[in-house]
Amino acid sequence: MRKQLNALLAQTDLQVTDEQKDKLIQLVELLNKWNKAYNLTSVRDPKDMLVKHIMDSLVVSPYLSGDQIIDVGTGPGLPGLPLAIINPDKHFTLLDSLGKRIRFIRQVIFELNILNVTPVQSRVEDFNIESGFDIVLSRAFASIGDMLSWCQHLPKVSTGRFLALKGQYAKEEFKTLPGWCEVEDVICLQVPRLNGERHLIKIKKLD
Repeated sequence: MRKQLNALLAQTDLQVTDEQKDKLIQLVELLNKWNKAYNLTSVRDPKDMLVKHIMDSLVVSPYLSGDQIIDVGTGPGLPGLPLAIINPDKHFTLLDSLGKRIRFIRQVIFELNILNVTPVQSRVEDFNIESGFDIVLSRAFASIGDMLSWCQHLPKVSTGRFLALKGQYAKEEFKTLPGWCEVEDVICLQVPRLNGERHLIKIKKLD
């Protein structure tokens, strides 16, 4: 698996240390182990997890600004855990409403000694923090509209940004955005060996 991870990373500009690579592989091994009992992801093959979960998460890293990031609807910690592993200088809050997912994340944090992640079990509508976040990140929402509606209280005023991971970029979905925000950028992500499109939608909260 280390050989495959090295080959995948070689197709990107990401700088990942050997220790971080070890943790990414351990994360896949734990996800595979827990998945058999808790059904955390529909991806069953660890080699597929490297592409569809690890690399699909890591390619977001160059677009993270600030140091306070929340991953909303994180599921089993995706993309938050891989991003936290390669960005030890940033702090990640991983939020999900299902207890089994948060229990898995806590176990990963313990076994991999990850110090920059706070797992939170809560509905996003019920979670708040006064200081706000630099980045509100999600790849789980069915629609951009739902993400913005439920997460509008989370980014910092003026400087905070939403980053939405999507497959295909459907322009029609962005014609009905609320007036308090605007699309700042649409980035086509290149995920090594992943079939299908991936886009990162950067959305600014207006003053």
